[in-house]
Amino acid sequence: MEVIIVDRPEDAAPIVAEAYTRLLTRKPAAVLGLATGSTPLGVYAELIRRHREEGLSFAEARAFLLDEYVGLPADHPERYRAFIEREFTGHVDFEPGAVVGPDGLAEDLEAAGHAYDQAIKAAGGIDIQILGIGADGHLAFNMPMSSLASRTRLKTLTPKTRQDNARFFGGDITQVPTHCLTQGLGTIMESRHAIMLGFGRGKAQAIRECVEGAVSSHWPASILQMHPHATVVVDDDAASQLAFTGYYRATYAGKPTWQGI
Repeated sequence: MEVIIVDRPEDAAPIVAEAYTRLLTRKPAAVLGLATGSTPLGVYAELIRRHREEGLSFAEARAFLLDEYVGLPADHPERYRAFIEREFTGHVDFEPGAVVGPDGLAEDLEAAGHAYDQAIKAAGGIDIQILGIGADGHLAFNMPMSSLASRTRLKTLTPKTRQDNARFFGGDITQVPTHCLTQGLGTIMESRHAIMLGFGRGKAQAIRECVEGAVSSHWPASILQMHPHATVVVDDDAASQLAFTGYYRATYAGKPTWQGI
């Protein structure tokens, strides 16, 4: 696991976007894993800029979302499929149908989870998976005590998660879905490169536990310690409880520029 500490969240965007640029340059038909929420928005904005100003193309690429609410109508603005189109994919040149998410409207949700994992496998697997981390260490909707080997499946949203997300539903928690389909930790671990972002002091304990603590279902994102190519990008505030910041800074500063992340 490589840990990169930046001064501010916005400093992470060009570092992560460069990994996408290098991937798409050598492999235009790459498979991308996309997360929703506010954490990756800076990266998406930088990728949009590179598309518009530098010709970065997604025309041959495919993308899979981490998760989706269960039961929201297909035209609901808070579906994660609508979010990612609004914030990223609708501003670049993905082909129609190239960006997909779990089927939150499926009649058989268990089968839908299995089918999603199979679709990722059939596409050749995810080359880069971008991730955020929750203050409790959750990854996607894999909350504390989720199986470290879990696959894409139905999960019940906790009252805290629903309350946190109520701001997107006019502050009305009753409008927030009670369930979601989410990639499992085992699914995420099959990506070739996992990039996790964490910003702000509210994430500091989770970053400490998941980067330097024991691998445990208490802190789901700690499973990334076992990933063969995981990169964690955090700002100073999120890194404030780490014990080995000097090591992380020195090793990143000493990397040859050709190596990337």
